[in-house]
Amino acid sequence: MQIGFNLPNSGPLSKVPDMTRLAVEGEALGFDYLTVTDHVVLPDTKVPGYPYSEDGAFYEEAPLERHEQLVGMAYIAAKTSRIRLVAAVLVVPHRPAVLAAKMLATIDVLSGGRLVVGIGAGWLKAEFDAVVTTPFPERGRVTDEYIDAFRVLWTESSPQFAGKYVNFRGIVLEPKPIQRPLPIWVGGEGMLAIRRAARVGDAWYPIGSNNQHLLDTLPRLEAGIARLRQATAEAGRDPASMGVSFRVKRYGAVVPARASDGERRLFSGSEADLIEDFRALKKLGVGAIDIDFGRPTVDAVLAEMKRFRAAVIDKI
Repeated sequence: MQIGFNLPNSGPLSKVPDMTRLAVEGEALGFDYLTVTDHVVLPDTKVPGYPYSEDGAFYEEAPLERHEQLVGMAYIAAKTSRIRLVAAVLVVPHRPAVLAAKMLATIDVLSGGRLVVGIGAGWLKAEFDAVVTTPFPERGRVTDEYIDAFRVLWTESSPQFAGKYVNFRGIVLEPKPIQRPLPIWVGGEGMLAIRRAARVGDAWYPIGSNNQHLLDTLPRLEAGIARLRQATAEAGRDPASMGVSFRVKRYGAVVPARASDGERRLFSGSEADLIEDFRALKKLGVGAIDIDFGRPTVDAVLAEMKRFRAAVIDKI
């Protein structure tokens, strides 16, 4: 099982020295990958609306201070040498398809083949209204078509594509990504996201705390993975070939012990509980888990990463 951590690209820890230090020292600590999130602009985040917390509030203290995802990942690629770089997740409609495909291919080449393209259709309408040229209600269809266009651009020497949102022919996109194929992890927790993962993904990449599609207990996650396997088979692919990665936003004592289905919440409780959760998810076929070690200072984050590695990860 691969273990990753969230690299803050927003708030106080997004200052260049802190972000760089976290990436470099996280790599030295032996983490397999780091994640970088994607927002271009945000509305007033004092107004609740975040789908991955109990009360709709953002977890970060100052999320409005934010670096652009792909530029930030290119910077981090230059400061590291081994750790994999996961877009968690790229909001696909944010950028024109050909431009995004080029930027992602460039990051993979410049990093030496360390990019993982996490993708999502997005959820924040106010941001879409400011940034995106395609209609917000059509974001799922836009995402599906853009991903198909990405694959053509990344693999074909004379790419051409004719769709509703993307059209090109007579162009060249070089260099191609080093990784063939460039791995795609599909974010999102509902059936539309699961079907997207089944059709185009190398892995499904949910967050357990989405209030509309909770995967916060072992039975709920097990049922979600069963839906994924069925959808993968229905898409004409081998269900065993589909990976599962999982994002953990909070853990330990700050997580309420019981979920609404009466079961214990995943990644709540003691270190022994956390170790058992990692082991249980591994048995379910989860191949990668990343943790948000949110703390107010870079020293506190690194101290917690070291402690967590010794107390939990090394005992899985």
